[in-house]
Amino acid sequence: MLNMMNATQSTLTLALTKTDWLGLVYLFAAVLFYLGLKMLSKVTTARRGNLVSALGMLVAIAATFFQISGGEAVSLVWIVIAILIGGGAGLVLAVRVPMTGMPEMVALLNGCGGIASLLVACGDYLNKTGQTIEINGVVTHVDILSSAGWDVLLATGLATLIGGLTFTGSLVAYAKLAGSKFIPDAPVQFAGQKVLIGVLLLGSIALAGVLVAKPDAGYVLILVAAMSLILGVLLVIGIGGADMPVVIALLNSYSGIAAAMAGFVLNNSALIITGALVGASGIILTNIMCKAMNRSLMNVLFGGVGGAVAGGGKGPEGEARAFSIEDASIILDAARTVIIVPGYGMAVAQAQHAVKEFSQQLESRSIDVKYAIHPVAGRMPGHMNVLLAEADVPYEQLQDLEQINPQFEQCDVALVIGANDVTNPAARHDTASPIYGMPILDVDKARTVFVIKRSMNPGFAGIQNELYFKENTGMIFGDAKKVVSELSAELAAN
Repeated sequence: MLNMMNATQSTLTLALTKTDWLGLVYLFAAVLFYLGLKMLSKVTTARRGNLVSALGMLVAIAATFFQISGGEAVSLVWIVIAILIGGGAGLVLAVRVPMTGMPEMVALLNGCGGIASLLVACGDYLNKTGQTIEINGVVTHVDILSSAGWDVLLATGLATLIGGLTFTGSLVAYAKLAGSKFIPDAPVQFAGQKVLIGVLLLGSIALAGVLVAKPDAGYVLILVAAMSLILGVLLVIGIGGADMPVVIALLNSYSGIAAAMAGFVLNNSALIITGALVGASGIILTNIMCKAMNRSLMNVLFGGVGGAVAGGGKGPEGEARAFSIEDASIILDAARTVIIVPGYGMAVAQAQHAVKEFSQQLESRSIDVKYAIHPVAGRMPGHMNVLLAEADVPYEQLQDLEQINPQFEQCDVALVIGANDVTNPAARHDTASPIYGMPILDVDKARTVFVIKRSMNPGFAGIQNELYFKENTGMIFGDAKKVVSELSAELAAN
């Protein structure tokens, strides 16, 4: 009897020890996530922070895999197959997708996170619905749902709701970023759209509450999933290209919140922590993006910025001066300070490496070169930083809006490469402009401004840039990569 008690006590101690160790490993992974996020806040440590966060996720996955292999009735074969498929797809995308395609890639990743949370929540619900046990050869149905806590059922509904709208919203964002002919870059809005969004949102939340009251009502979860998928499309389709940085950050937050809800469904602390960190950081980044445009989140979601040109199609009047490569190179050669302002045009032309070579030509003439980075330049948060980092532009040359703006008045030449709305002086004085009040880069205060642009077409906000008609501004029309390369060649020949 004594031996049996000792054996039982040893088994219990072993089980508790294994559980405790799993919790400690998850805690270690959470610390790595936190450290990785902290490193991502600085350009000098961002790459290392990405690796640290990835290591944390690897640790969490390994711990979960070990837990499953320790006795849970789950086929490890299917798990391994899923890991190989997902890992293989991720490897291919990491190698083949260019840095200029990162906005679209991030949108797809957000969507994958959303649909994964939806499938986890629905799969767990179905699994609990279909549980059976065999007693003395008799198969008996076990009603696990009725014994599930209200918090688990509510988390199931919310994971389905948030995951679904994140998935379809991310697909729409991807289509807008990729220039799809089926979904235009401009906002798509119609009468009653806001009301329909409100009805779907409130209806989905109410149905999640119904699921708590009636756990066995599986049709409710189907309705929540269907409504969330429609809701995601309606929420993003009405947002213009100018607001894509905010949309990307917001969808990233949604995917994190959905993952946290899925963590509550599975009772997995690592997933809860990971989702909470992603959700919180996404909300903070969304707030930063909104402040950078001096607009509220509601205005971004429902304002429809990027449709028609402000003022009924009327824009700044005047005549833009076109400069040749030769004339521009003469002025650049005589400059002592040059500030380069990259924008989406640089990304589209994949001109970041040409820009780096151009800056080296300037530096060889003892010209001080800096880069002005606006928070919402490009199509995703940090877009310009990522592209310039790929070209090995020194981190210390990258300066944000607050750092660089006071330096424009002493700058000899400001070279704007494809940036539009973030350099428009109308934001400072034109109360009728949709970008009025948005903090901009004060490039118009430089002694000379050169703008590299394909044409005089307006930017994402749908308004003409009055910078182009300033007396100190010269337009250099053409593909950004071609123009910058020609400027470098002309400087080298002098």
